[in-house]
Amino acid sequence: MGNRVLRSHFPSDQDGGDIGDFTPPMTDDRTDIKTGIVGLGNIGQYHAERLRELGVPLVGGMDVAAEARRRFARRYDVDVYEDHQELYETIDAVVITTPNKFHEEYAVDAFDRGIHVLLEKPLAHSYDSAQRIATAARETDSYCMVGFNNRFANTVQIVKNRIDRGELGEVTHVEANYVRRRGIPGRGSWFTRRQIAGGGALIDLGVHAIDLALYLLGYPDVEEVTGVDRSEFGSREEYAYLEMWGDDTGPRGFDVDDSASAFVRCPGKRTISLEVAWATNRPTSHEFIVRGTSAAARFDLLEGDLTIYSASTSGPDHLENTSIEARQNDTHTAEQRAFFNRIVRDNGSDGTIEQALSVQQIIDSIYRSSEEGKTVTLDDV
Repeated sequence: MGNRVLRSHFPSDQDGGDIGDFTPPMTDDRTDIKTGIVGLGNIGQYHAERLRELGVPLVGGMDVAAEARRRFARRYDVDVYEDHQELYETIDAVVITTPNKFHEEYAVDAFDRGIHVLLEKPLAHSYDSAQRIATAARETDSYCMVGFNNRFANTVQIVKNRIDRGELGEVTHVEANYVRRRGIPGRGSWFTRRQIAGGGALIDLGVHAIDLALYLLGYPDVEEVTGVDRSEFGSREEYAYLEMWGDDTGPRGFDVDDSASAFVRCPGKRTISLEVAWATNRPTSHEFIVRGTSAAARFDLLEGDLTIYSASTSGPDHLENTSIEARQNDTHTAEQRAFFNRIVRDNGSDGTIEQALSVQQIIDSIYRSSEEGKTVTLDDV
């Protein structure tokens, strides 16, 4: 059995590599794009740090919480606003990192003003809201990208490149796992309230897993979905809260799923099996297996480990496991670079808004399948 180790020189974000077409580093044109952030919590600050590192002018922020505004103003020395319309008068682009329910209001208003939008995943808290965002995006001249940052991982791009070159043959199945053993965001936070988040582990983690699986399959149409969502741990008084963001205030008000299992069928017998969980009694896993007719790829989304599995009849019949080492990169930095490159070059949509709508439809269908106890055909959604 072969066991080779290859060192990849695939571009990292330090190289300035853009997703898919290896575009060069951004030019100084990015310094003309005045940018603001709506939603000044942890995720908003995470984006702010990377804007500064890229040399993009961060000129302001907006949040409904006074303390969040004060903290952001102190840290970044920029103007802050309670009303997003005031912020929108000063900027060319906005990063929206609010709770899911409020994506629609802030994104649609930005489109109305011709402001470019980087919208954190998921597209919305519901499929209906996601449809309205997508409709508004189609009718604007501004550019919108949805925050599927994991696509920009060097490991993922190596796999995608090999698929595009035909080295895996026809890709027919993706096993997608995004599983925490114990990792519910602070119970009592907006993450654990269906009215604001739209769901739990499935809409928080599942959106990443579904997008990556579809992305590696070439984003085919989806014919039918069957799935089950569960809430088995978040409502327990004795839940073992170890470490996660937010303060855990206990099970009161916890009304979302903490795990989900699903199976997605696409044309041509292409399929996706999905396991996502905030909490479950099994080992943590971020493993993706991409099965093709010529080879398969297994990678860990967070750790970056990648192995290609194949077989050969050259000489004695044998199996080959090829380990590939790649530099880990900051996927949010790479995502932002691609966003601003697109604006600078004025070369149209990257399609993520429509793809995010497809992901939202699948999530909606999994919840519906679980509730109704049957397979859901997407034509009926």
